[in-house]
Amino acid sequence: MKKIAVFPGSFDPITLGHESIVRRCLPLFDEIVIGIGYNSNKHYFFSQDRREHFIRQTFADASNIRVERYSGLTVDFCKSIGANYILRGLRTSADYEFERAIAQVNRALHPGVDTVLVVGDP
Repeated sequence: MKKIAVFPGSFDPITLGHESIVRRCLPLFDEIVIGIGYNSNKHYFFSQDRREHFIRQTFADASNIRVERYSGLTVDFCKSIGANYILRGLRTSADYEFERAIAQVNRALHPGVDTVLVVGDP
C-alpha cells in the first residue's frame, strides 16, 4: 500500500515552518499532498490561487508532493484521495493537546487514517 500523507492548512501564506515539516517528512511517505483547506467563515489575506502558487513554487524541486484544494473535514478529504496519514506540526504543548483531540475524532470517523505529529524547528 502506498503511504500517502495529507499536510492540511490554510497556508496564508506558507511559512518556513510549514516547509521544514514537509521536507523533513518527505523520506517517510511515498507522497505528501499539501491540502489547501477552504473555510467560508474565514477571511484570507491571499487568494486560494496565490496560496497554491506560493506552495508550488516552494516545492518545485520535489517530485513526490502534490497540491490540492479541499473544503470540509480533512479526514474526509484523506479518504477521498486514498491518503492514510494526516501530517501535523507541533510548536507547543497546547498544540499537542489540540491535535490529539482532533486525531481521536478523526480515528473514530475513519479508523484507517492516522495522524503523525512532528515537532517544529525552534
